[in-house]
Amino acid sequence: MNWKDYPQNIKVRLITSFFNRAVASAVMPFMALFFAQEMSKLWAGLFLVFTVIISFFINLIGGYISDRFPRKIVLITTSSLSAVLFLLMAISLFPLNNVIWLFASAYVAFVMTSSLGRPAMHAIIIDSTTPENRKAVYAIDYWMVNLSMAIGAALGGLLYVNHQIELFILLTITSATLPIAYHIWLIDEHSNRLEKQHQNVFIDLIQNYKVAFQDRPFVKVVTGSMFIVAAEFSLNSYIGVRLAETFKSVTIGDFEIGGVRMLSILNIENMLLVVCLTFFITKFTDRFSKQKMMLIGLIIYGIGYVTITSANSWYLLVIFGFIATIGELIYSPIKNAELANMMPTDKRGSYSAFSNLSFSGADLIARSTIIIGAFLIPTMMSVYIGFILMIGISLIYSGLFVKSSKPIKNRKAILTTTMKMFSK
Repeated sequence: MNWKDYPQNIKVRLITSFFNRAVASAVMPFMALFFAQEMSKLWAGLFLVFTVIISFFINLIGGYISDRFPRKIVLITTSSLSAVLFLLMAISLFPLNNVIWLFASAYVAFVMTSSLGRPAMHAIIIDSTTPENRKAVYAIDYWMVNLSMAIGAALGGLLYVNHQIELFILLTITSATLPIAYHIWLIDEHSNRLEKQHQNVFIDLIQNYKVAFQDRPFVKVVTGSMFIVAAEFSLNSYIGVRLAETFKSVTIGDFEIGGVRMLSILNIENMLLVVCLTFFITKFTDRFSKQKMMLIGLIIYGIGYVTITSANSWYLLVIFGFIATIGELIYSPIKNAELANMMPTDKRGSYSAFSNLSFSGADLIARSTIIIGAFLIPTMMSVYIGFILMIGISLIYSGLFVKSSKPIKNRKAILTTTMKMFSK
């Protein structure tokens, strides 16, 4: 697809997301490290787990709201509140204030507002695409998101330590432009709104999600994605904290690479590889069976992150970071397109919200690795990550491609194949 062929909503989503993520990625990956330094690792782990739990429940409410009310209004409201909250975070960092409780409170509120608006945006994207062009749209979205995140990671690695306030001010300004852009250019094409079935809104919300919970293949894919994505999210949680504490600095000329900068390098590597190779790998995988490419990509991805979890040599981190990214590029576009195709037209907001359980759950698992990592050695953490990855691979593959006729036999076959691949 050429740029002119993309629907207007897709263009708005791609452009606004690019600039917002570029700045957000300069600070958000460091939140675990920030709270660990300001308070303690245990406090940081518990606090971030708390925010993930809140995010999950608010996200469900956001999905219900996006199906009941105009999605454009939901996005404008939540994005405006997010800009205000980023401003409060910036103010709390000024030397005369430096109020950690204000920063933490604003961060929790931001998690809530972003979770409330996220399902509406996801649903608008699905509304604006068709099964025929959906994979192409997800590929370009995936590419632009990672390009912006690569830029943000570079900014964070260079500026986060000494210029936190400036980064949060820049984040506030870019966030403030989002509701303006949504108001001017976003088109709300959602006309088939969900009707209220029960007088009690809470019962109506629960009944709305009952359909998604009963969709077993969809639940399998969402749950499996949660375990898979947890490995990647642990990079900015457990792995980031571990590198900051134990990574031995490497000096290249006058440039010293410590644990924090090594974390930035891994994030930049991942994102630059995505930017450079997304379309090449997507075109290459189109020649082969979706089933085979999905399984191969997930296994390669798993091998990479199992090694990164405990590796402490810069060359091992870089090599297996490359391997993990290649696996991600193979499986991710296939999984995203297939998951979107499973969503009913009149419940896309709710299904999108439910699918976000994979990210909330993955974030919860990743944050909890900070706590678990305080008691386990790195090699045992690799075993732990490998175990949850095997569960995730089995669930995703069976949810998308395995018929329900012989679930137990097929599931055992998938687990056996996966374990053999990891043992090599």
